[in-house]
Amino acid sequence: MKEKMKEIALRIKELRELSDINTKEISEYLGISEEEYQKYEGGEVDISASILFEIAHKLGVDMGLLLTGEETRMHIFTVTRKDKGVEVERRKQYKYQNLAEKFIHKKAEPFIVTVEPRQDNNKPSTNSHPGQEFDYVLEGEMKFYIHDNEIVLKEGDSIFFDSSYEHAMEALNNQPARFLAIIL
Repeated sequence: MKEKMKEIALRIKELRELSDINTKEISEYLGISEEEYQKYEGGEVDISASILFEIAHKLGVDMGLLLTGEETRMHIFTVTRKDKGVEVERRKQYKYQNLAEKFIHKKAEPFIVTVEPRQDNNKPSTNSHPGQEFDYVLEGEMKFYIHDNEIVLKEGDSIFFDSSYEHAMEALNNQPARFLAIIL
């Protein structure tokens, strides 16, 4: 997976340079330090799906181009067969599978996300990103953390939230949890 991370990082750097955007400008847009952003571009640090989404937006490209290196071209529909979405392992505790990487000019990014049970008792690290997010639990149970709230979600439950607030998820009952996440 390290090799894929480096490929994505190289595509981001090349597209940023072609767009005449410097690292200071894009890091300010993302709300992170320039040093942290440069680690993303250097392939030294995993990039979360939400940050990838924001980078794609800033660069004016579809996220699929960052993930696969191929231009998205589907504009009427795209089908992603079971377990065939482009995998993005951007954070240690989450595994993302993009469900529409080939569709052009998306207004949202749909993912199947798997959260593995934690091996420690610490609260999971949080993240935030501009926009909104919808999560629908497909399997298992998870605890959802957002803005000083802890909410247990079970299979069939969903949550829609302002993703600019720090949030995180953790699987419960020592079992993985899978959910559909749509980032808007």
